[in-house]
Amino acid sequence: MHKPLQIGITGGIGSGKSLVTKIFACLGIPVYDADSHAKELMTTDGILISQIKKEFGDLSYLNDGTLNRKYLSEVVFNQQEKLDILNGLVHPRVRHDFVQWTDRYRDKPYVIREAALLFETGVYRLLDRTVVVYAPEDVRIRRVMKRDNRPEAQVRAIIQKQLSEEEKKALADDIIYNDDSILVIPQVLALHHRLLQGNA
Repeated sequence: MHKPLQIGITGGIGSGKSLVTKIFACLGIPVYDADSHAKELMTTDGILISQIKKEFGDLSYLNDGTLNRKYLSEVVFNQQEKLDILNGLVHPRVRHDFVQWTDRYRDKPYVIREAALLFETGVYRLLDRTVVVYAPEDVRIRRVMKRDNRPEAQVRAIIQKQLSEEEKKALADDIIYNDDSILVIPQVLALHHRLLQGNA
């Protein structure tokens, strides 16, 4: 039975990975947004909900069953150990969900898993190939400040918590440059063509 290739796409904040995955989606390639699915699973996955309640208390959820994001973010904010515990609960459930999701696309040549922390969580080791969307730090900071209306210091703090671009590039199988020096669409089309040929 055919199993589609699993391609991971990542990039630092402001690199434009969402733009790149939208292009792949336009080409008919299914895209799994791991970060969105993680948020959804935290309110729909019974196993994960009970694990979070056990670890962080019943206050983790509001009376209507939605995640108490304010409470949880206050608990894990600046407490790396607590954040690691939360991620340790969420990531395995996302992995399980991704496997089930991929099963629905056996007719596709490949599927994409988009995740901000593809390398940091070690998930990239489970995928067939990884793609990094690259843009220099100053460009990314400028983009995020404009997009999210955030102060520069806050954007820099987020970047500090992510792997450096050089580390990501070293781990990646492919790099798509979104630094305003080269068009993105032709790069995506070239990679798409290689993946269809099976000789990426």
